[in-house]
Amino acid sequence: MQKTIIASDIKLKRAYSPPSARDGTRILIDRLWPRGVRKSDAGIDRWIKEIAPSTALRKWFGHDPARWPEFRRRYMAEIRDHADQLTELRAAARKGPVTLVFAARDELHNDAVVLRDVVLGRYANAPKKR
Repeated sequence: MQKTIIASDIKLKRAYSPPSARDGTRILIDRLWPRGVRKSDAGIDRWIKEIAPSTALRKWFGHDPARWPEFRRRYMAEIRDHADQLTELRAAARKGPVTLVFAARDELHNDAVVLRDVVLGRYANAPKKR
């Protein structure tokens, strides 16, 4: 039987914050490497850029909180096309703590927030758990 993924299994952290032993597996989920962050300092265990929002969606959103509900809906639709990467994230979370690393300044309105909720199955129309 597979371990159930609970909220405390998946943390979110900006790429500009220093790594911590409590982060567990650190997975960068942005399409672009964070500006000014040296790979040697980032402590990234895995970079899954394929699951990041498309360039067109990222540019359309522009981190505008007024576009957040529509961004969330569109990004969830894009995630459906990346079932393998979603399965990989869920498998990592079942093994131990995972930190989704992102570069956005807004810690409440970014792709990592949506992705964590999808991995946890918090949306009725989120891709099915595997």
